[in-house]
Amino acid sequence: MSRPSTTDHLPSSPVEQQPAPGRRGILYIVSAPSGAGKTTLCKQIVTSISGVWHSISATTRKPRPGEEHGREYFFLEEQAFHDMVTRDEFLEYAHVYSHWYGTPRGPLMDKIQQGVDVLLEIDVQGALQIKKQFVDAVSIFILPPSMEILRARLQGRASDSEEEILRRLRKVKDEVWCVREYSYIVRNDDLGQSLRELQSIFHAERLKTHRMNMQWLERSFVAETDATPNG
Repeated sequence: MSRPSTTDHLPSSPVEQQPAPGRRGILYIVSAPSGAGKTTLCKQIVTSISGVWHSISATTRKPRPGEEHGREYFFLEEQAFHDMVTRDEFLEYAHVYSHWYGTPRGPLMDKIQQGVDVLLEIDVQGALQIKKQFVDAVSIFILPPSMEILRARLQGRASDSEEEILRRLRKVKDEVWCVREYSYIVRNDDLGQSLRELQSIFHAERLKTHRMNMQWLERSFVAETDATPNG
Protein backbone atom coordinates (compact mmCIF):
# COMPACT_ATOMS: atom_id res chain seq x y z
CA MET A 1 0.00 0.00 0.00
CA SER A 2 1.43 3.40 -0.94
CA ARG A 3 1.77 6.08 1.70
CA PRO A 4 -0.01 9.44 1.35
CA SER A 5 2.17 12.19 -0.06
CA THR A 6 0.54 15.08 1.77
CA THR A 7 0.29 16.16 5.40
CA ASP A 8 -3.13 17.78 5.29
CA HIS A 9 -4.59 15.78 8.19
CA LEU A 10 -2.34 15.68 11.21
CA PRO A 11 -3.39 13.58 14.21
CA SER A 12 -4.37 15.46 17.33
CA SER A 13 -2.70 15.18 20.72
CA PRO A 14 -4.36 12.80 23.22
CA VAL A 15 -5.02 15.73 25.56
CA GLU A 16 -7.71 18.17 24.50
CA GLN A 17 -6.29 21.23 22.74
CA GLN A 18 -7.97 24.28 24.24
CA PRO A 19 -6.85 27.65 22.82
CA ALA A 20 -5.18 29.96 25.31
CA PRO A 21 -7.27 33.09 25.94
CA GLY A 22 -5.83 36.29 24.57
CA ARG A 23 -2.57 35.08 23.06
CA ARG A 24 -1.00 33.26 20.14
CA GLY A 25 0.17 29.74 20.68
CA ILE A 26 3.73 29.23 21.89
CA LEU A 27 6.20 27.28 19.77
CA TYR A 28 8.34 24.92 21.87
CA ILE A 29 11.37 23.55 20.04
CA VAL A 30 12.94 20.41 21.51
CA SER A 31 16.26 19.05 20.21
CA ALA A 32 18.56 16.29 21.40
CA PRO A 33 21.20 13.87 20.17
CA SER A 34 19.73 10.65 18.80
CA GLY A 35 19.11 8.30 21.73
CA ALA A 36 18.86 10.98 24.42
CA GLY A 37 15.20 10.19 25.15
CA LYS A 38 13.66 13.20 23.42
CA THR A 39 10.78 11.35 21.79
CA THR A 40 9.73 9.61 25.02
CA LEU A 41 9.73 12.91 26.92
CA CYS A 42 7.80 14.74 24.22
CA LYS A 43 5.10 12.07 24.14
CA GLN A 44 4.69 12.38 27.90
CA ILE A 45 4.48 16.17 27.67
CA VAL A 46 1.54 16.10 25.24
CA THR A 47 -0.31 13.55 27.38
CA SER A 48 0.28 15.42 30.66
CA ILE A 49 -0.19 19.08 29.66
CA SER A 50 -3.41 20.30 28.06
CA GLY A 51 -3.40 22.58 25.05
CA VAL A 52 -0.20 21.22 23.45
CA TRP A 53 -0.23 19.94 19.88
CA HIS A 54 2.64 17.70 18.79
CA SER A 55 3.83 18.75 15.34
CA ILE A 56 4.77 15.84 13.09
CA SER A 57 7.70 16.13 10.72
CA ALA A 58 8.06 14.55 7.30
CA THR A 59 11.01 12.34 6.42
CA THR A 60 12.30 10.20 3.59
CA ARG A 61 13.78 7.56 5.90
CA LYS A 62 12.05 4.24 6.37
CA PRO A 63 10.00 3.60 9.53
CA ARG A 64 11.72 1.84 12.42
CA PRO A 65 9.94 -1.12 14.04
CA GLY A 66 6.82 0.12 15.82
CA GLU A 67 6.66 3.47 14.01
CA GLU A 68 3.58 4.45 12.01
CA HIS A 69 3.00 6.88 9.19
CA GLY A 70 1.22 9.95 10.56
CA ARG A 71 2.14 9.21 14.17
CA GLU A 72 5.94 9.44 14.61
CA TYR A 73 6.56 10.94 11.15
CA PHE A 74 5.05 11.35 7.73
CA PHE A 75 7.16 8.81 5.88
CA LEU A 76 7.41 10.06 2.30
CA GLU A 77 9.09 8.93 -0.86
CA GLU A 78 11.88 11.29 -1.87
CA GLN A 79 10.01 12.63 -4.89
CA ALA A 80 6.94 13.44 -2.78
CA PHE A 81 9.17 15.25 -0.29
CA HIS A 82 10.80 17.35 -2.99
CA ASP A 83 7.39 18.16 -4.48
CA MET A 84 6.45 19.67 -1.11
CA VAL A 85 9.69 21.68 -1.14
CA THR A 86 8.79 23.02 -4.58
CA ARG A 87 5.35 24.07 -3.28
CA ASP A 88 6.98 25.83 -0.30
CA GLU A 89 5.09 23.62 2.16
CA PHE A 90 7.93 23.36 4.70
CA LEU A 91 8.96 25.90 7.33
CA GLU A 92 12.38 24.27 7.21
CA TYR A 93 13.96 21.17 5.76
CA ALA A 94 17.38 19.58 5.99
CA HIS A 95 19.42 16.56 4.94
CA VAL A 96 20.36 14.63 8.09
CA TYR A 97 21.92 11.16 8.37
CA SER A 98 21.44 10.54 4.62
CA HIS A 99 17.72 11.36 4.71
CA TRP A 100 15.53 14.43 4.27
CA TYR A 101 13.48 15.87 7.15
CA GLY A 102 11.06 18.79 7.03
CA THR A 103 8.48 20.66 9.14
CA PRO A 104 5.09 21.11 7.39
CA ARG A 105 4.16 24.80 7.43
CA GLY A 106 0.36 24.90 7.27
CA PRO A 107 -0.77 22.84 10.29
CA LEU A 108 1.81 24.41 12.61
CA MET A 109 0.89 27.98 11.67
CA ASP A 110 -2.83 27.23 11.98
CA LYS A 111 -2.43 25.94 15.54
CA ILE A 112 -0.34 28.92 16.66
CA GLN A 113 -2.86 31.37 15.20
CA GLN A 114 -5.64 29.53 17.05
CA GLY A 115 -3.81 29.99 20.38
CA VAL A 116 -2.77 26.32 20.67
CA ASP A 117 0.80 25.65 21.84
CA VAL A 118 2.95 23.59 19.50
CA LEU A 119 5.68 21.12 20.43
CA LEU A 120 8.20 20.59 17.66
CA GLU A 121 10.81 17.83 17.87
CA ILE A 122 13.61 18.79 15.54
CA ASP A 123 17.35 18.41 15.02
CA VAL A 124 19.78 21.24 15.73
CA GLN A 125 20.12 22.25 12.09
CA GLY A 126 16.37 22.66 11.68
CA ALA A 127 15.97 24.33 15.08
CA LEU A 128 18.37 27.11 14.15
CA GLN A 129 16.39 27.74 10.97
CA ILE A 130 13.09 27.86 12.86
CA LYS A 131 14.48 30.22 15.53
CA LYS A 132 15.21 32.81 12.83
CA GLN A 133 11.53 32.81 11.87
CA PHE A 134 10.08 32.59 15.41
CA VAL A 135 12.14 34.87 17.65
CA ASP A 136 9.87 34.19 20.64
CA ALA A 137 10.07 30.39 20.33
CA VAL A 138 11.08 28.47 23.46
CA SER A 139 14.03 26.21 22.65
CA ILE A 140 14.97 23.26 24.85
CA PHE A 141 17.97 20.94 24.46
CA ILE A 142 17.84 17.44 25.97
CA LEU A 143 21.23 16.08 27.04
CA PRO A 144 21.97 12.41 27.73
CA PRO A 145 23.67 11.60 31.05
CA SER A 146 26.96 10.76 29.30
CA MET A 147 28.43 9.62 25.99
CA GLU A 148 28.81 6.10 27.38
CA ILE A 149 25.14 5.83 28.26
CA LEU A 150 24.17 7.34 24.92
CA ARG A 151 26.24 4.73 23.10
CA ALA A 152 24.55 1.96 25.12
CA ARG A 153 21.09 3.34 24.28
CA LEU A 154 21.84 3.48 20.56
CA GLN A 155 23.21 -0.05 20.56
CA GLY A 156 20.21 -1.24 22.57
CA ARG A 157 17.77 0.05 19.93
CA ALA A 158 19.19 -2.53 17.47
CA SER A 159 17.85 -0.45 14.58
CA ASP A 160 21.13 1.08 13.37
CA SER A 161 24.35 -0.45 12.12
CA GLU A 162 27.56 0.04 14.10
CA GLU A 163 28.74 2.46 11.40
CA GLU A 164 25.55 4.49 11.79
CA ILE A 165 25.93 4.53 15.59
CA LEU A 166 29.51 5.83 15.30
CA ARG A 167 28.35 8.54 12.90
CA ARG A 168 25.61 9.63 15.31
CA LEU A 169 28.07 9.72 18.23
CA ARG A 170 30.49 11.90 16.25
CA LYS A 171 27.64 14.29 15.44
CA VAL A 172 26.84 14.70 19.15
CA LYS A 173 29.98 16.79 19.64
CA ASP A 174 28.85 19.26 16.99
CA GLU A 175 25.32 19.35 18.39
CA VAL A 176 26.47 20.01 21.96
CA TRP A 177 28.38 23.07 20.79
CA CYS A 178 25.02 24.55 19.78
CA VAL A 179 23.43 24.38 23.24
CA ARG A 180 24.26 28.06 23.74
CA GLU A 181 21.57 28.82 21.16
CA TYR A 182 18.87 27.21 23.32
CA SER A 183 16.82 28.78 26.11
CA TYR A 184 16.93 25.72 28.38
CA ILE A 185 18.98 22.56 28.92
CA VAL A 186 17.48 19.43 30.50
CA ARG A 187 19.80 16.52 31.36
CA ASN A 188 17.87 13.29 30.94
CA ASP A 189 19.47 11.21 33.69
CA ASP A 190 16.22 10.29 35.42
CA LEU A 191 13.11 10.20 33.21
CA GLY A 192 10.70 11.29 35.96
CA GLN A 193 12.85 14.24 37.01
CA SER A 194 13.45 15.27 33.39
CA LEU A 195 9.72 15.22 32.69
CA ARG A 196 9.01 17.42 35.73
CA GLU A 197 11.65 19.90 34.57
CA LEU A 198 10.15 20.02 31.10
CA GLN A 199 6.65 20.51 32.50
CA SER A 200 7.87 23.41 34.63
CA ILE A 201 9.31 25.09 31.52
CA PHE A 202 6.03 24.76 29.64
CA HIS A 203 3.99 26.13 32.55
CA ALA A 204 6.35 29.03 33.29
CA GLU A 205 6.50 30.19 29.67
CA ARG A 206 2.71 30.35 29.51
CA LEU A 207 2.68 32.75 32.47
CA LYS A 208 5.11 35.31 31.03
CA THR A 209 3.61 38.77 30.79
CA HIS A 210 4.89 39.53 27.30
CA ARG A 211 2.90 36.61 25.89
CA MET A 212 -0.42 37.99 27.10
CA ASN A 213 -2.63 39.92 24.71
CA MET A 214 -2.98 43.20 26.64
CA GLN A 215 -6.04 44.30 24.67
CA TRP A 216 -7.84 41.15 25.77
CA LEU A 217 -6.70 41.73 29.35
CA GLU A 218 -7.92 45.34 29.34
CA ARG A 219 -11.29 44.39 27.86
CA SER A 220 -11.73 41.57 30.35
CA PHE A 221 -10.65 43.40 33.51
CA VAL A 222 -9.78 47.10 33.23
CA ALA A 223 -12.79 48.21 31.20
CA GLU A 224 -15.17 46.38 33.51
CA THR A 225 -13.53 47.87 36.59
CA ASP A 226 -13.73 51.41 35.22
CA ALA A 227 -17.42 51.13 34.39
CA THR A 228 -19.61 53.48 36.43
CA PRO A 229 -21.90 51.51 38.78
CA ASN A 230 -25.63 52.11 38.59
CA GLY A 231 -27.42 53.90 41.44
